[in-house]
Amino acid sequence: MPTRFQKLQEAIRTYGAAAFENLLRCKGLGEAIIDGLPAYLECGAQCVTAVPPIGPFDPRKDYGDEAFSYSHRQVIVLEPVQFGVALTVKNFEDSGALWLRTALSIEVTGDSFDVFVARQPKILVPLNYENRLEPVFEAIYREFLNTFQLEVLEFNDKRFATGIGFVPEK
Repeated sequence: MPTRFQKLQEAIRTYGAAAFENLLRCKGLGEAIIDGLPAYLECGAQCVTAVPPIGPFDPRKDYGDEAFSYSHRQVIVLEPVQFGVALTVKNFEDSGALWLRTALSIEVTGDSFDVFVARQPKILVPLNYENRLEPVFEAIYREFLNTFQLEVLEFNDKRFATGIGFVPEK
């Protein structure tokens, strides 16, 4: 009969295996999202990059594993894997480009992934996700589109014309 300590060791071994499996599966799905999004958006692959989900970043840099939340941990834990998706859009009026980022969170739950794009509702993606990522791509597209549409709505909202302003200090 195993001792209490041996039972704890086995529980830790099982936890570690689950945490590592979650990390590998989530990383694979994250990379598939980054690889497939340009075709969905009908843009070049250089327009979509994986970046850290929070904090400063450069959309032109290849972050590799550093784009994923697990890269900054010394110990692998059983938790959602987060990463950012940056979209760079060339301006039509000048030689510059605009970029924006949204964060994704992925976790294995049973026989599927729970995927969250920013604060949108959960998307269930099967573990065998090949050719089944359109709901995730659509959620990312909506998130980027809504960002600009909401900014324009606020810009055109006359209620803010005299209610908020800026006064420089003398």
